[in-house]
Amino acid sequence: MDWIFDKSSAGFIYKAENLDYTDKLAAFLAKAAVPGSVIALDGDLGAGKTAFSQRFAAYLEVKGTVNSPTFTLIKEYEGRLPFYHMDVYRLSLEEAEELGLDEYFYGQGVTLVEWASLISDILPPEALYIYIESLNGTERNFYIRACGQPYEAWIDTLKENGVL
Repeated sequence: MDWIFDKSSAGFIYKAENLDYTDKLAAFLAKAAVPGSVIALDGDLGAGKTAFSQRFAAYLEVKGTVNSPTFTLIKEYEGRLPFYHMDVYRLSLEEAEELGLDEYFYGQGVTLVEWASLISDILPPEALYIYIESLNGTERNFYIRACGQPYEAWIDTLKENGVL
């Protein structure tokens, strides 16, 4: 399923000229999030996955510090909705299946997965896939692919509001 994370297969490209633009995208997506929402992030090391996750969490009204769960795999936070922040960089697909990470995808919270392509076989068929590309400084391209009606509606709203 790596095609989901191929930049050329993105349905839309969001150009973030600086952190304010990244913030705007994170704010919109957090506002649209409902129980069971899944955002799958990918991108090179240092592309901004954790920075995006922190901004997203802030707009979910998560209190406290949100940092990368690289060594703990998943961190759970309370906010407007429960927020499940995963970093599966050091995890094999088999380990992810054994840990039951897929149970989070269908729960009462919002799941955001960093390095999601590593567990693409257990991701739900409906999710929002984002590949982040670092250009220079704080400039980023967000390659976005919506899979499923709820996420397609998110994209429609982004287009209607002139974001995409």
